[in-house]
Formats: sequence, C-alpha cells, structure tokens
Amino acid sequence: MQWQGRSVRRQTGGRNHPACGKRRFEIGRAAAETHVGENRSRLMRVRGGNVKVRALRADMASVSNPATGETKKVGIQTVEANPANINYVRRNLLTKGAIIRTEIGRARIVSRPGQDGVVNAVLIE
Repeated sequence: MQWQGRSVRRQTGGRNHPACGKRRFEIGRAAAETHVGENRSRLMRVRGGNVKVRALRADMASVSNPATGETKKVGIQTVEANPANINYVRRNLLTKGAIIRTEIGRARIVSRPGQDGVVNAVLIE
C-alpha cells in the first residue's frame, strides 16, 4: 500500500510534526502497468463509489489521423519509445506519451490506459 500524504520532512530537511496521522483517503494503489497482449481489464472501486477501468493488457488502439480527422481501431505491434522510462520499452508497457508501432504506422498514446481502460493514440507518421 502506498501513502500519498504529506512528508514527515520539510523541504529544508527538518522534521515536520503533523497534527494528524495517516488517513484512508491518502492511500494509493500500485500502478496498473499495462502490457501489450490479449485484452484484459479490471474494474476498480474508487473514492465516492465510482468505478475506474484498469487495462492490464491491451492489443488494440483507437488511432486518430490528424491530417484526415478519421479514427481507426488497429492492432498494437510493439512499444518503440517511452519518455517516462527507458526500461518500459523492453517490457512493452503502455503509458501516456509512449510511441507505439501499429498496423498503420507509428502513433503516440494520448490516453492513460491504467486509468481509462482504453488506448487512444494520435498518428505520428
């Protein structure tokens, strides 16, 4: 479990004496780490009773062509580059900003697969 509350240390390095302890609404979850593969997703109950869809694996992407304005659902072949982490390319992890190779060319992911449950991308070439 991850705690996403305020740090015990100040920006200067001194100790911060909090008025209250940890709270349940400050906890986080592990990253979804969406891979390229056969579609697999999970429903997550989040704060307020809402539901998020976590894509655990994805093999299709909705790719928009900015020149023509049309969108197609195409297969994902591999991850070519990822500015978030260089090791994500080796592991074929899909994150926002990743460059993927699809059936119609290279595309950049503009959605957050671990939060939205879908892969939306914009054609680069």
